[in-house]
Amino acid sequence: MNHLWSPWRSTYIQSFSESKQSGDCFLCDASRPNTEDSLLIGESAHSIIIMNRYPYNAGHVLLSPKRHCADLLKLSDEEYQDLMHLTRIMQSVLVETYAPHGFNIGMNLGEAGGAGVPGHLHMHIVPRWNGDTNFMSTVADAKVISSSMETIVTELKANFLKMMQSSDPDRGTAL
Repeated sequence: MNHLWSPWRSTYIQSFSESKQSGDCFLCDASRPNTEDSLLIGESAHSIIIMNRYPYNAGHVLLSPKRHCADLLKLSDEEYQDLMHLTRIMQSVLVETYAPHGFNIGMNLGEAGGAGVPGHLHMHIVPRWNGDTNFMSTVADAKVISSSMETIVTELKANFLKMMQSSDPDRGTAL
């Protein structure tokens, strides 16, 4: 068996361990009024979109219900439909902004399911391009993302607002 090491993920893993001990939830925090270092891209009536602080690729976002809920089955029909609608909108925003060749879209539920934040469900959307994996993460302990986090958030906010206004002006806002 080959082993691939990803030591840069330790910061990410440790941050969740610390959050779990303190009772903080970064997804709940993100749905509160915008702060200077916020990665919040937009929101709808029941859901938020934030930039993943530890992205696999440029444009890797998280969508979650505003309500702290760990189980997809416990979302109200309205919350579920809102989250799924926002997922489709955000995929369109990413197509418009970065023209990826494909996507990974999904969620991990519960610790046994691989959830890094088992208390608050969230959907990952990861844009993918042909050839977007390379030797850097394997041999150099580095992941190359060609844009700054601030630039990505700014671009996605602008295109999210434009997309929301054209699809349903009363449904969501970019922040």
